[in-house]
This record gives sequence, structure tokens and C-alpha cells, in this order.
Amino acid sequence: MKKILCSLSIALIFLSCAKDKCSYDECAYVAPSTEIQALQNYLQANSIAATQHCSGIFYVVNDPGTGKRPTGCSYVTVKYKGTLTNGTIFDETTGNATASFDMGRLIRGFTNGTMQIKSGGKVTIYIPPYLGYGGQTTGSIPANSNLIFTVELLDVQ
Repeated sequence: MKKILCSLSIALIFLSCAKDKCSYDECAYVAPSTEIQALQNYLQANSIAATQHCSGIFYVVNDPGTGKRPTGCSYVTVKYKGTLTNGTIFDETTGNATASFDMGRLIRGFTNGTMQIKSGGKVTIYIPPYLGYGGQTTGSIPANSNLIFTVELLDVQ
């Protein structure tokens, strides 16, 4: 659990997203076309049919869910696994563990992808570096890494 909290606390980006004055534009930040193309190449090489989001992430809805849909300012409870494109797991919830987050404080790619499902749903998100951790090494994540998150959205507040 400490690994999860530590890794995701690094993932936090401090956006102003107060509960009473929240605004989040999921298309405000768009990955460079070179990063989007590199991610498309990966998806094509691995025969993954994913939907492109306006921000430049790609996602596959595995289960749309039936509950409440989160916004970029929701507080959510999830189970997740984060991997690099080579299959290396850099973070995950395990067993019955869950993690809860203010969506406005996470990397934009995770937030934008999780917004594509409702509570009870599952999504796989493919994130280019610009919408992930960018050009800096973060923990075990090398600089300029494409990221893959599988997310199960358990609750939306």
C-alpha cells in the first residue's frame, strides 16, 4: 500500500480544482503529434483497437459501468495497474486494496481515460508522455514513457 500511495503521490499534479469552483477541460492539453503517432504505432503493432481521445490518449472500454460518471473534479475509488509498454508493472493495487483520489490532482491521461466510464466500469488507457510523467524519470518510470493503465472504477463522489 505504501508503494501505491508513494507512486501516485508523485503522479499528482497540483491543479486548482476546488469543490465549489471546479472546472476541468479534458481537451485543454493535447499531446504533441509525434507522441500520438508513436502511441498509434504501438497500438497497431500490437493489434489493439483503441479509441483516440481529443487529448491524445487512447482507450479501450472493457466494461462501461452503470453508475455515476466521474468528472475531472470527482473523488474516485479505483483498482488499477500501471505498466510500461514493455510489460513492466510500475504500480498497482493488489488483492482487495483500493485507492481513492481527487481526479483533478492526477496525471491528465489517467483522469481523461477514467472519465470515459461509469462507476462499475473498466477501461484500459494508453497515455503518451505529455499527459503522463513527461520528460523526467519518476520512480521506476523512465523519462518520455508511454504508459498503460487498467482501471476499475469502483465509486464516484
